Amino acid sequence: MTQQPFSRPGAVDLSGLASTSPAQDAPFGGPADVAPAQARSAGSYTVEVDEQIFQSVLEASMTAPVVLVFYSASRAPESVTYARDVSTVVEEYDGRFMVGLVDIDKNQQIAQALQVPQVPLLYILLDGRPVTQPIPGALNLDELRTVFQQLGQQLTTQGIGGRHKPNAVGGGAAEEGAEPALDPRYAPAQDALERGDIDAAVAEYEKLIASNPADSEAAAGLAMAKVLQRTQGVDLNAARAAAAAAPEDVDAQTLVADLDLLGGHVEDSFLRLVELVRRTSGDDRNKAREHLLGLFAAVGNDDERVLKGRQSLASALF
Repeated sequence: MTQQPFSRPGAVDLSGLASTSPAQDAPFGGPADVAPAQARSAGSYTVEVDEQIFQSVLEASMTAPVVLVFYSASRAPESVTYARDVSTVVEEYDGRFMVGLVDIDKNQQIAQALQVPQVPLLYILLDGRPVTQPIPGALNLDELRTVFQQLGQQLTTQGIGGRHKPNAVGGGAAEEGAEPALDPRYAPAQDALERGDIDAAVAEYEKLIASNPADSEAAAGLAMAKVLQRTQGVDLNAARAAAAAAPEDVDAQTLVADLDLLGGHVEDSFLRLVELVRRTSGDDRNKAREHLLGLFAAVGNDDERVLKGRQSLASALF
């Protein structure tokens, strides 16, 4: 299976279609609920796409990748099954991706904007633009899982860790005022944190990641738990004095960065390590960079401070 190259730049700008008024320009009938029943796939991260919600789909791709699958029951009946299979695989990633199923017979404007030559066809969107070459043809489930595993690894390598909320586009609204339910998968780790057993929390998060490497929420939880683990019993004043006395000591500097993060001084924490990356080289530089990436994950890759921190890190590296 050839690995699909993943990169943020795209060749097609979809903003024109996003601003189109469906009521005026889309003569293709009603919304997604008239799509063929056999193409629908119930799931938290699956939505039938039409012109009316396409703007929301683009906006969702600013958070995390959106997979568009183009199908047609009349032109290629096998594409309906393929769309359902893609949905099945995407649902396994718990929000790392969202899938939009596009019936080209009812949504010709979307198909024309993306110059869809055939069905089935799969696009990956990020930041409102395609970020891979379109993937034509109907892959089987194993091939699809390989594709998404590769994409997930590339996202992680590039520090792209956003995650969709369930039914964020096209789904039913949550009851007003209702508290979001805790995902039971994270309960053991949360329970361990609440009773102060940091080592157990780390172990629980590591189990989750071992079973699903694409689980960005577990990765963020693990990163923060490791910060807590590294700072247990540390004297803040002594740590600061040691860092001041040895500005090139990576261990001393990263420890204070951890303490700053826990104390709410997130930007100070990031700046300390960015400057350490700038001053060091070789193994020390790589160690400082890796530590900073871990702190980014602990705060959350969609946090504005993390986005600024990544820009500063890139500047320090290059």
